[in-house]
Amino acid sequence: MNRPNRDEHLFSPGPKRILALDGGGIRGVLTVQVLKRIESLLRARAGGDAAFRLCDYFDLIGGTSTGAILAAGLATGMSADELESLYHELGDAIFEPDVLRWGLLRAKFSKAPLEKALKRQFGDITLGDPTRIRTGLAIMLKRFDTGSPWVVHNNPRGRYFSPRPGGKALANSEFRLWQIVRASTAAPHYFDPEKLIVGRDAAGKEQAGVFVDGGVSPHNNPSLQLLMLAWLRGYALQWPAGADRLLLVSCGTGINETALDPGRTAPAAADAIIGLASLMDDALALNEQMLQWMSVSPTARVIDREVGDLATDHPAGGPPLLTYLRYNAHLDGDWLRANVRPDYSDAEAAALREMDKPKNMPRLVEIGQAVARKVEENHFPPVFDIR
Repeated sequence: MNRPNRDEHLFSPGPKRILALDGGGIRGVLTVQVLKRIESLLRARAGGDAAFRLCDYFDLIGGTSTGAILAAGLATGMSADELESLYHELGDAIFEPDVLRWGLLRAKFSKAPLEKALKRQFGDITLGDPTRIRTGLAIMLKRFDTGSPWVVHNNPRGRYFSPRPGGKALANSEFRLWQIVRASTAAPHYFDPEKLIVGRDAAGKEQAGVFVDGGVSPHNNPSLQLLMLAWLRGYALQWPAGADRLLLVSCGTGINETALDPGRTAPAAADAIIGLASLMDDALALNEQMLQWMSVSPTARVIDREVGDLATDHPAGGPPLLTYLRYNAHLDGDWLRANVRPDYSDAEAAALREMDKPKNMPRLVEIGQAVARKVEENHFPPVFDIR
């Protein structure tokens, strides 16, 4: 089996494959179950080599927040089983309750355990390392002090990848991988922001930016941003378009669809939090709708009763621009009873929506396995097989 290096993944001709991994805290363990199924299926398609990894198949892997941990792990050659072990190891350590932290005046959790774990896993790897990062990698961040989303990637032809002669900005290639991932997981309320050195001023003094979870942007599902990374001229990849030329596989951490009682009353602060959460949900829904519109998708779901599943819709009436696969769970009682266990209660379903509860991991694994059973071999067209 051919095992491409980073530059071969990014620049060689032929069909291209993207893997996009959503944010969602501890619910990332749900995604891992889907990754295990995809890895097993693709390993068999590649000849059954035990050393096969998803970084051998996918030419670009990108993630947000918990998805950034998964993306970085996969891009550096971890197996899905190894990622599952990491999640079980980290769950209790990262989300350990602290009686002095309530998420109001201080972040709910200390960043120290997460930082320690990321340093241990990724060590001194920089984003520019062409051997230890084995394929294309993109991490979604939100620069809080300027209000701008950042996509930090390892394309060596990218505008900000290499140091510029006389330039003051830190190049993407110089960022430590662990710190970029830590910044992408710095969810407000849960963890302190991450300060990254982004350059030097005219006097040579280091300049820092303040970064928070990439999910506090339109890119908690990074699929559309990864598609732009693949296609837009400014990102310097310009991969081909077409249903037999580009495959995008997107894995979620569970959809929350909670209806509110129209007659409810609540403090303004509570309504503000609900409003922010619903805005993020709307961004996820639009992301999915746009991708179904542009693609051939054997996993397409009905968006709503007006537009349907968009199977016969494509931009400007043209041909589909990619093949798109989306795997996700609905964290509501009806879906869970139909797909996981018939005795799932609505109260159990509501408890699963929390992103910081390690005690939910066994149930999230069970749900992820139910989603994984929906991953079919014929979803992956043979034209994208690796040789």
